Amino acid sequence: MTIDARRLALVALLPALAGCETIYEPQASHFGDANRMTMAAQVVDPDPQYDTLNPPTSGEHAGQAAERYRTDKVKRPAAVSSTQISGGGGGGGGGGS
Repeated sequence: MTIDARRLALVALLPALAGCETIYEPQASHFGDANRMTMAAQVVDPDPQYDTLNPPTSGEHAGQAAERYRTDKVKRPAAVSSTQISGGGGGGGGGGS
């Protein structure tokens, strides 16, 4: 008789489990978005809009730079610091025993 009671309880709980299906909604609509976004980022704009049609260039300067590179007389770039050093100090905690 205990088997029949278990079956009856199981049958009584089945509609409750079916109701849980509609509450739980997986994010299937977002599945694959990362892949699609990565592919979209790699697509070239078919009609790019630029501020200047041709950026200013100089063939003479490029030739001089190539010659300096070949003869190992490359101009050193100016030193640029990306951080500012400011005064200040910090104290550390001391440990004791």
